[in-house]
Amino acid sequence: MKRFHVHLHVDDLAKSIAFYSKLFASAPSRVEVDYAKWMLDDPRVNFAISTVGEAKGIDHLGFQAENSDELIELKRRASAADRTVFDEGATTCCYAKSEKHWVTDPQGIAWEHYQTFEDNQSFGQRRDLVSQQVQGWCEKAADRVGLTKSKNACC
Repeated sequence: MKRFHVHLHVDDLAKSIAFYSKLFASAPSRVEVDYAKWMLDDPRVNFAISTVGEAKGIDHLGFQAENSDELIELKRRASAADRTVFDEGATTCCYAKSEKHWVTDPQGIAWEHYQTFEDNQSFGQRRDLVSQQVQGWCEKAADRVGLTKSKNACC
């Protein structure tokens, strides 16, 4: 069963952890100096916050697949939606090693589809490069559908 994923950029991690811990009636399952994550079962969601990024608010939405068959199906659906799919492949991001791809909706909001294989000790060595690649791809996708380009066109 897939898990809905939400990632927010926040200014103050400690205050945000306190707020969301009370809101979800649950402590985060992972906390780092710049990141926290709740793996909730009711509702089934992977909710992450971090101070990594340029703008506050929603960074991206997504689905976390539990196995490769689910990830393949998510990619098939993204491709069938007549949107360009950015295949990131194997990557390290958000303290995890994953396989992932991205697609934007017609408004330019980025959707991440991924399968996590194991935890990692760093946020991700390629984070800056990947962010630039995804942002460049997002801006092109936004331009294609006539959206105003900005640093945060979709991510």
